Amino acid sequence: MSVRCATGQHDRHDVYAAQCPCRGVLDLLANKWAALAIGALEEGPRRFGELQRRLEGVSPKVLTQTLRRLEEAGFVDRVIYPAVPLHVEYSLTELGAGVAEPLAGLRGWVEEHMDEIARARPA
Repeated sequence: MSVRCATGQHDRHDVYAAQCPCRGVLDLLANKWAALAIGALEEGPRRFGELQRRLEGVSPKVLTQTLRRLEEAGFVDRVIYPAVPLHVEYSLTELGAGVAEPLAGLRGWVEEHMDEIARARPA
């Protein structure tokens, strides 16, 4: 069952409404590690160690939590291959691929404007 956040006369989701479940998704996607993990997975399926090396500075604990949250939200798929040792791969779902494009735009914008942002900060 989908929870709707009624606004005015329309029954639709409204991220500005206090109880809207959209806020949880926005919180997840606005997290830097989630945005970076989705970006790394745009390049194709990756194993945990590959993701950790690509996302320089992320701890194993935080990466595990991030991937679990992305999987629970339907953005990431985790496949376990029975081998010794176990081989686990992460990839974007269709939903994850859909959100990857706007997140790539945001990451690109930040990289392009970082010097301006740094200059705008008080010394």
